[in-house]
Amino acid sequence: MDQDTSRDKRAFVAPLVSTLLTLPMALVALFFAGLSPMACDSCGEAASDRFDASFGIAFPVFGTGLLLVLVLLVASWALPWQRRNSARRIKFALLAPAAVVLDYIVFAGVIDWP
Repeated sequence: MDQDTSRDKRAFVAPLVSTLLTLPMALVALFFAGLSPMACDSCGEAASDRFDASFGIAFPVFGTGLLLVLVLLVASWALPWQRRNSARRIKFALLAPAAVVLDYIVFAGVIDWP
């Protein structure tokens, strides 16, 4: 059997660690994104209107980013467990938690904070 097509016995490690790290990070980010409308509870009408308009754009962008995170996690698990896919599997597993952080940064950057 060729070295590259042989089964990788430790193929589950990177996706598992990534999943255990990424899912709680995504839940915390979703929690804070969901609480962010409370930042403008005491705003004036003009500031509140600007905030609401920017939040209306930012939250769907955030949700789309979380879908991208899910795709990265699924890709890290779904690659065939052969040695030739180890590097790709590790890249997908590393990109997933980084995508959560980037997603929240983009979300916070799109909002017009009071």
